[in-house]
Parts: sequence; structure tokens; C-alpha cells
Amino acid sequence: MGLLIQILTFVLIISILVILHEFGHYLPAKWFKTRVEKFYLFFDWKYSLFKKKIGETEWGIGWLPLGGYVKISGMIDESMDTEQMKKEPEPWEFRSKPAWQRLIIMLGGVTVNFFLAWIIYSGLLFSNGDRYIPADSLKYGILVDSIGEKIGLRSGDQIIAIDGKKAKKFTDASLDILLGDDITVNRDGREVNFPIPPKALADVLARQGRGFLSYRQKAIIDSVVPNKPGAKAGLQSGDIVLGMNGQPINYWSEFTNRIPALANQEVTLSINRDGSPKEIKLTVAKDSTIGVGPSVEDLMVTDEYGFLASIPAGFNKTIEVLTKQVRQFKIIFNTETKAYKSVKGPIGIVEMMPPSWNWNFFWSFLAMFSVWLAFVNLLPIPALDGGHVMFLLYEIISGRPPSEKVLERGQIVGFIIVMGLMALVFGNDIWNIVKRFL
Repeated sequence: MGLLIQILTFVLIISILVILHEFGHYLPAKWFKTRVEKFYLFFDWKYSLFKKKIGETEWGIGWLPLGGYVKISGMIDESMDTEQMKKEPEPWEFRSKPAWQRLIIMLGGVTVNFFLAWIIYSGLLFSNGDRYIPADSLKYGILVDSIGEKIGLRSGDQIIAIDGKKAKKFTDASLDILLGDDITVNRDGREVNFPIPPKALADVLARQGRGFLSYRQKAIIDSVVPNKPGAKAGLQSGDIVLGMNGQPINYWSEFTNRIPALANQEVTLSINRDGSPKEIKLTVAKDSTIGVGPSVEDLMVTDEYGFLASIPAGFNKTIEVLTKQVRQFKIIFNTETKAYKSVKGPIGIVEMMPPSWNWNFFWSFLAMFSVWLAFVNLLPIPALDGGHVMFLLYEIISGRPPSEKVLERGQIVGFIIVMGLMALVFGNDIWNIVKRFL
């Protein structure tokens, strides 16, 4: 059931983004009286799952879930319909329209993607606020493993800045470190600055960023799983774990690190419940769990936004996400980090989806992916919107359009590039799955 929800979440997100992106092309095309022959969700190579002609446009759903398209008359696109281009231009064709109109049509998709992300981020900030753990004022400092130590971090450090910029949110700090050049931390009351070694980032990315950086937190129990050892022994939400088998415990990591070696053994927990000390005995399960989760309430802060304030804040969030996506290419193309091995395709993205439905994740991921779709489509690669925009800008600046032969060859080259990149990310997804069984 969990895998089904993951797949459905991903397909729904992609479907919404593709439909709205293509409407971004369709609506200005119709506004400028340009004929749209097809509007498809997914690609209909050889055949379609559904199609219906309404007016001059065929609406349909293809079987290949790798995007979608609108086919506009008189335009050299991925359909490579060169027969139509041999005929005399008709007034309702794309090639007959002024260059500025064609430019608006081609920019329509990415414009919709950008505004969709802006609207979603503004709505999330207005309804939920911005709830986060601050990076620069962690009460108990950060928690790192051996890989985090290779970067130069130490458990207990407080991150002050990355590349000289104040680190506000802890969730952003991890990515900022991967994209940054140097870190400034507060270590034992001293301000320490050091460069980020690219080779250490390769180890971080090999584990997809998991584990190298976390935060210290008090051993306060938040959730208690029913029918697990903790629940059976009487542990409650709000209990503060002070010790185990007579040994003191200060942080949650100390608590969880001791559990794996105690499978099937009885332990005595010293806790503080509502200000009173108490001892609880329980037997750790054979899978080395007791069924409790930590509370981070004492670390969290929330920035509230009214309706009007959420609009510019949503815009800033969209720009921030876009900027980080662009900056990621710094590590992807750095051979020392080997980040290209961590690039995810559709299979890898499905694995990122939660196994149970989560509306907050859905809207957040939809907004993030909408920004990503806008950015990728603006890359100056023929076969993408950015390739068409590149040729149109050339026409506007030079005063003459590229020849149809140049456009056709550009489309073929762009198609080969896009298909090659897709093959690489799919292959990387499959290889990552295979490696789990080796």
C-alpha cells in the first residue's frame, strides 16, 4: 500500500505540473489565434490511452509518462512534422505570428510553473507559517558522524554562517554546506572558520546526504507506539529520560545509541515525569527498539505570516528555491564530489514520496518541482522551451529567423541530448537499486 501511495503521489504531481505547464503554452497560443492541433498529458508514441477532438484540438492521454506536449501548427517541435512546413504559411500558424508573440507562447509554460510555485508557497506560509529549527541558535549544538567530521564539523558546534551568510534554518544548512565553500561555527565559545573540502562532500553525497549533520536534542519522549515495549512499560509523551541502567543520559542520541546492544534485555530507565523522578523497567524488543520517538518542540520556532505578508514571502521562497537549484550544478559538475551519481530520475523520486498521504509534503514538493520544471525548461537546449526561446531571441536581435534546416537539425540534436540525459538518470536509478542487492 505504501508503494502504491508513493507512485500515485508522484504521478499526480507530474500530471498537475504537465497540464498547467502545457496550458501556459496553449492559452497564449489561442489568444494570438494560433491553431493548437494536440494537447496531451504524457506522450502518445504509436498510440494513446484516451483521445477526443474538441474543435480544432485533439485532447488526449498518452501511455508514456515522461511529460506532455501541445502541438502547435506551423512549428518545428519534437513531432518533426516537416511536411506541414513545406507548405505555404497559413495565418493561423505559429511561424506566421510576430516573433514577440511566439516568444510569449514559448515562455508561457515556465511562467505558469513559476507563478504556481509562488502561489503555493504563499498559501503554505499563510496557513501554516514557517516552522523550523534555527541553525544559528541551536540550544545544544549540532550532531555529526565521522563524515561530518571529515568536513571539519564537531558535535556541539553551532553553525553561524556558510559562505559568510547567516544560517537561519537548520534544514537549509545541510544543503548550504553541500553548495558552500566555507563554514563559520561557534566552538566552545570561539568563532572558527574553515573551508569545505570537496572530497568530504563525495562521502556525504554517496549516502545522499543522510546522517552527516543532525542536531543535539534533550531525551524528551514525544510519541509512544502502541503495543511496543515502551508503551507496555508505561512510558508517556513528555517523559524526560535521565539515565539508563544507572548511566546518565543528556541527549537523545546517547539514548538511542545504547539501545541496539540491548536487544531482548531488560533495562531500567530513570525518567522525569512532571517534575518527579521515576524508574521504569522494560525489555528491549528483539529488533532493538522500544517504540518511542523524540520531541523537538523545545527547538522549534514559527514565523507567522498574514495574508498580505505571505505574498512577498512566497515570492522570496520561490526565488530562494530556484537559486539553490541553480547552485546545485556547482557540485553536480564537480568531479571530486561525484554528485552526478546521486542525481535521481523518476524511480528515485518515487522513493522520496512518503508511504502515507501527506498534504503538506504534497504541496511543498509540488511547488519545489514546479520551480525545477521551469528552470530545466529554460535551459537553451533545442527540444526544450529554452531552445525555442534561444532561436527567437536570435531572430528578434538579428532581425532574421534561423532557417528551417537549422531549426530541424537543432531539434534533432536537442532530442538526442534530452534522451541521453534521461537514459543516464534512469540508468542511475536502476543501478542504485541493483547496488542494494550486491
